[in-house]
Amino acid sequence: MAWLILILSGVLEAVWASALAASRGFRRPGPVGLFAVSMVASMAGLAYAMTQLPTGTAYAVWVGIGATLTVAWAMITRQERASTARILLLLLLVACVAGLKAVS
Repeated sequence: MAWLILILSGVLEAVWASALAASRGFRRPGPVGLFAVSMVASMAGLAYAMTQLPTGTAYAVWVGIGATLTVAWAMITRQERASTARILLLLLLVACVAGLKAVS
């Protein structure tokens, strides 16, 4: 159960990071609200997962999922340029996250 909550918390990290960017410096209330709610839920899930998983592993997985999904979303919405190198590096990051899960 801790792993599932950790993965969902990583997804929420991508949500709050993207909402933060969309808030335009906290000037748009919709994205600010989404940022606040998803950040609290993401942190709460991470905190729960850390009660059952090693801190370093939990944090690395959380950040890896959040970073990968944030960059992927930015590429999909054309806020960032997609390139073969970027996509390969993101796949490598996903493989490292899966590796941490496998050895934990």
